[in-house]
Amino acid sequence: MSATGWIKDRLAGPSPGAVPGTVTGTWPKTSMALPFIGMLLVLALDWFSATSLTVEPALTAVPALAAVVSRRTWYPLAVGLATEAVAFLLAWYNGVLGQSVHTATVLAIALVAAIGWVSATLRVRQEQALADAQLVAEVARRVLLRSVPDRLGCVRAAVHYAAAAAHASIGGDLYEVVNTRHGVRAVVGDVRGKGLAAVETAAAVLGAFREAAHQEPELDRVAGWLAVSLDRVLHEGEHPGVEEEFVTLVLIGVRPDGSVEIVNCGHPAPLLLSPGAPARALELPETVPPLGVLDPADVRPPVQRLTVAPGDRILLYTDGVIEARDHRGAFYPLAERLPYCAVGSPAEVLRRLHEDVVRHVGHKLGDDAAMLLLHHEPVQLPHQTTTELVPTA
Repeated sequence: MSATGWIKDRLAGPSPGAVPGTVTGTWPKTSMALPFIGMLLVLALDWFSATSLTVEPALTAVPALAAVVSRRTWYPLAVGLATEAVAFLLAWYNGVLGQSVHTATVLAIALVAAIGWVSATLRVRQEQALADAQLVAEVARRVLLRSVPDRLGCVRAAVHYAAAAAHASIGGDLYEVVNTRHGVRAVVGDVRGKGLAAVETAAAVLGAFREAAHQEPELDRVAGWLAVSLDRVLHEGEHPGVEEEFVTLVLIGVRPDGSVEIVNCGHPAPLLLSPGAPARALELPETVPPLGVLDPADVRPPVQRLTVAPGDRILLYTDGVIEARDHRGAFYPLAERLPYCAVGSPAEVLRRLHEDVVRHVGHKLGDDAAMLLLHHEPVQLPHQTTTELVPTA
């Protein structure tokens, strides 16, 4: 098995839908009968025609249709040969074998069949190149944006990510959740801009967070660590747009006792949803600029502390969600819609939210959108039973 095939097998999951590394949207196999249906229509038109004019030139469209409906490069040539046979049959039936109209039709069919073969060959190569690019993008996404387990310590978690770039699986948004000795820690951020530069910046921030979250006991110092790493990456080598590059992000830590710490650097405020209550934005009284704006030594964001109860949910998201507009230009009301979508597991909640945003917009989102939901659900330890030891005589 080739390396590409091995990767495709590993990426192929049990869930329905397109498998990374394949091209979707092709014609069904039954469409390969369309060229022959076209031949029959031309024959019927010629048979029932009340005039002496031949409709043989209409056969030139048959091999062109074959090149459209099939990805097999040999199919336009095979249909072209069959069409030539039908053209000779019509010319014999109409008595125009020696006339210029028949000669021109035969040459046109051969030319269209050859062009169809070239077109099908080029299309197959382009589709394969696109499939390879999608496969690489999916591999990069799974390496950079790792899947989130359903259970991490005292929380259940789920993530939903949608990249705005066509045929891409990754953009400038980032997320990560880790279980550390300091509790469960998560980050959601948004890199200014798109393209490879944004992906490079996101990778640097995520790499630094995965290390700092375990090492730093204080959440504000984790933000300082990220600021130092981001500054180093932006100023090492040739990074485009270094003077305008910044990252908005929010850090959160959840401990088993329900104590929560939040650090926000220029990012939309998380939403807290308690059972039976409206969603509440966890706004900080002090506005902190995004990372990359200040010198790393000046990054000292305040820490917001609160306590959540079992069953409370905290939603972290990027501006691609709240800045989604409908046809009238109205933004998506996330805080209002969240309670109506918060039914079921965290993954189901995010799926309903994404579908609701898409319905609000009416089409695919035009910006990267990431959502991370943390559901505080401490693990219930079984009650320990003690056995009284009775001394034996």
